[in-house]
Amino acid sequence: MSLTKDPELLYADEGEEKNKIRRGTLYLVTTPIGNLSDLSERAKKVLAGVDFVAAEDTRNSAKLLAMFDIKKPMVSYFEHNKRERGTIICDRIAAGESCALVTDAGMPGISDPGEDIVKLCAERGIPVTAVPGPCAAMTALTLSGLFTARFAFEGFLTTNKGERMKRLQYLKSDDRTLIFYEAPHKLKATLADLYEVFGDRSISLCRELTKLNEEIIRTTLGQAVTLYSEREPRGEYVLIVAGQSEQEAAENAFWSDMTIEEHVAHYIDEGKSKMDAIKACAKDRGLAKNEVYRVINQ
Repeated sequence: MSLTKDPELLYADEGEEKNKIRRGTLYLVTTPIGNLSDLSERAKKVLAGVDFVAAEDTRNSAKLLAMFDIKKPMVSYFEHNKRERGTIICDRIAAGESCALVTDAGMPGISDPGEDIVKLCAERGIPVTAVPGPCAAMTALTLSGLFTARFAFEGFLTTNKGERMKRLQYLKSDDRTLIFYEAPHKLKATLADLYEVFGDRSISLCRELTKLNEEIIRTTLGQAVTLYSEREPRGEYVLIVAGQSEQEAAENAFWSDMTIEEHVAHYIDEGKSKMDAIKACAKDRGLAKNEVYRVINQ
């Protein structure tokens, strides 16, 4: 039984895999984040079968293709030419050509302008499909030793100090594990900002993933700041930061310095009835409402 009835798709369960490239389609082809052996067989076949390849850096991608003896016409597609080049690429696909979009490493569309061309294709009704593979964020998350059931990917923080601190303040109360990308020359400043806003939470610093010098450092933000005051960062980093704990949430709550009477009064001042204010106070503090009622009626 086939996975799909579409004869133009690649089949995974029919003995010898079929490799028909669909015309007029954009393929998001995931490339290795370090170890070249991670380039899948399907990715190789798609790269060899499309009409042309759109690449973040054509020089880097040409070297990758050459290692697998693949020769294809290439066009550059990156942050500073994405508007003009995206339209040109979509025009070619709409005219019937097939295109593979690749980034320097990992999945196109994650912290790169691949996101924009997928939106453009969607607006124009151009089919887009993905060839999955390595992703630095997910690889680091699974290696972090931190909570993985719920997480938020933040990518690269802005270099604008004010906007960066504003964003971190917003994320401070998020109880999901947080994922950041960072370049080595910005790592020290980012760790300092994370420590200033989040406090001494757990963090895993993952560098050079899948490469010979892969390193996973499981520590705290305070210890990480100290560590990198004594050593220079090397390689690209994925930072996995623990979300806000229940204890932190209670300590950071607006009512943390209020008495129960003040807490209830706060909600009454907002317009709640006395009973509704008691219920809200009890919910905030994790208490039974009769306990709150007893305190304010002593």
